[in-house]
Amino acid sequence: MNTLDAEVRTQNAPADNQQLSAATATPRQRGAGVAMALTSAASNQAGAALGAMAFPAIGPVGVVAVRQLVTAVVLTPIVRPRFRGLRKDQWLPILGLVAVFGVMNLSLYAAIDRIGLGLAVTLEFLGPLTVAIASSRRVPDIACAVMAGVGVVVLTAPGPTTDMVGILLALLSATAWGCYILLNRTIGQRLPGLQGTAVASVVSAAAWTPIAAVWFALHTPTAAAMLLAVACGVMSSIVPYVADLLALRRVPARMFSTFTSINPVWAALAGWVLLHQTLHLNEWIGIGLIVVSNTAVTARGVTSSRT
Repeated sequence: MNTLDAEVRTQNAPADNQQLSAATATPRQRGAGVAMALTSAASNQAGAALGAMAFPAIGPVGVVAVRQLVTAVVLTPIVRPRFRGLRKDQWLPILGLVAVFGVMNLSLYAAIDRIGLGLAVTLEFLGPLTVAIASSRRVPDIACAVMAGVGVVVLTAPGPTTDMVGILLALLSATAWGCYILLNRTIGQRLPGLQGTAVASVVSAAAWTPIAAVWFALHTPTAAAMLLAVACGVMSSIVPYVADLLALRRVPARMFSTFTSINPVWAALAGWVLLHQTLHLNEWIGIGLIVVSNTAVTARGVTSSRT
């Protein structure tokens, strides 16, 4: 998650969350907020790794289906989304978000299945980074974009044996993540609190239910695979969302975003520990360049917001 994604969370948060942001937080509370942001990132990537462990039995489609259903089941009783009275200008971004949910998660998990967790998540991170740079257009941020581009080349090391399909799937997920940020920001402006996100999660779950029924009829799931997929849904959707909202009570959105730039590193570590996916030196260098690029862009945002 980068600056714009964190701002989306701030806009979607209840009013009391916004009152408890940087203006009222003590240094100790800010430290707790940073810890929550790092925990959110670690949970997200560990959850993705657990989901990948279920691929042999139910595949990326099965994991995404379960994740969408888990998210809706948890969010619905908490937020109690209201469907009546929604206007066309509210439904359009909600339906767009539903489409983005599916494309973003399915393409990411399909990429993880082909090129590994660390590489897939790092390439996906280019989506929010691109949105942040495009909204800035400052020379230093353009330099960060060039650095990120070099990081992509170093990371993927294009050649005859490169899995271009996996890379393209990760870049598709990056594009979807960028669209998610823009759509969610629009929804946050047109609907109060978490209503838009909750409505989108319910509609998404409804759309994925028949897909899940057909998929699991053709791919008989094991109990272990289903438990892994449910854990993925909780750790990659529910825990990060709660932790992010709590963190944003304590730290400014831009500072929060700077610390969440560590996501690709967490992904690489989760892939190594849980999936035994080792990375070559060039891949670590590429991840480092992209992480540094995102950190620089978000850190500039912190500086700019203080001047």
